[in-house]
Amino acid sequence: MRVLLIGSGGREHALAWKLAQSPLLKALFIAPGNAGTARLHAPGVEIANLPVDVSEKPALVATALEKKIDLVVIGPEAPLAAGLADDFRVKGLAVFGPSRAAAEIESSKVFAKEFMQRRRIPSAKFSTFHDFNRALAYLQELERPVVIKADGLAAGKGVILPENPGQAEAALRQIMIEKTFGAAGDKVVFEEKLAGPEVSLFGFTDGTTLKATIPAQDHKRIFDGDRGPNTGGMGAYAPVPVCAPAMAEKITRDVLQAAVNGLREEGRPFVGVLYGGLMLTSEGPKVIEFNCRFGDPETQVILPLLESDLLEILMACATGRLAEVDIQWSKGAAASVVIASDGYPGKYPVGRPIAGLDQNTPDSFIFHAGTKEQDGRIVTAGGRVLCATGWGENIEQALKSAYAAIGPVRFEGMHYRKDIGRRAVTGILHG
Repeated sequence: MRVLLIGSGGREHALAWKLAQSPLLKALFIAPGNAGTARLHAPGVEIANLPVDVSEKPALVATALEKKIDLVVIGPEAPLAAGLADDFRVKGLAVFGPSRAAAEIESSKVFAKEFMQRRRIPSAKFSTFHDFNRALAYLQELERPVVIKADGLAAGKGVILPENPGQAEAALRQIMIEKTFGAAGDKVVFEEKLAGPEVSLFGFTDGTTLKATIPAQDHKRIFDGDRGPNTGGMGAYAPVPVCAPAMAEKITRDVLQAAVNGLREEGRPFVGVLYGGLMLTSEGPKVIEFNCRFGDPETQVILPLLESDLLEILMACATGRLAEVDIQWSKGAAASVVIASDGYPGKYPVGRPIAGLDQNTPDSFIFHAGTKEQDGRIVTAGGRVLCATGWGENIEQALKSAYAAIGPVRFEGMHYRKDIGRRAVTGILHG
């Protein structure tokens, strides 16, 4: 098969890396890709980056037709929310990725919360506002901790967890008045603050059948000890000890499958991967958010544990045949650590040379996220620059492999969390 993969982050490098292992693959084009995808190789397979941005919809469709693509895989949320999958389907192409209507489960938190309420999918209590003064008045009357979310897409940074009323008011002004997240902040959602461990669970789906992955756990805060602002994710591990198989089955049935059924019944069939971010509360699992695509960096720990052919799974989803595919997972574990630029998740420098990237081992791999080639060198080109992933028989071994992979890597201002996976293991695993 000839595949077009759209995106340029760590998630897309991981997807390309796994797709390149498929015996079904004849050609893989990544638009626009990054310095890591540019260096992928597979025997007898054509692999190349294409200089087409994810926002250039007509050019992407034309490229798919020109390259005689059999399957389009859309990685990021923004082009999905913009209806890119619909544009490909109009041309008769097989697409792994939801329509604009189905992607609204991520692109609008207001829609997602009201949808969950209608479908009786467990989630936090909420209120929504589009007027700043009314939102502020409501906030000032609250006597309990609150989570504030921008309604639209904000690259994983539109969720603020204020620690006191002053921070809450400042966050509201940041979203609705200062427009830190642009039009994403035209509406806000206030949610009750839930307590408990978090878990991410993905479900491959063709719009009817859903088959879940193994659970993973992300680390959203920028600094050790879960301090500092939220990011797009600073590391992850899988599986998650606090989410036993029985719990994962319950989430699959009551959350992911229920959402897929609801979207289909409401005329928004969802084809692709549905991501559920959940809190395991004392009252049971509750949804924090839905995403309409693979998570990043969870993808970098899920895919190394997938024993089945990813290309076969994605094509089955795109063509309504997922029920025919058996998906097998490794009994081991994987862990990833994101290496970021100083300043992230705020403003950060770019163009800094990166050294030590040719050190992959049988139990680790460094996925590129914000990188590009410049004058024959690989340089930084984003806030989250790299993701070191390790795997082994258990989470402790996986973490040791991931941190060992970071050792040779160097660029000015690099930083990463030293406590990824602390919830899953005890003891000091690294310096």
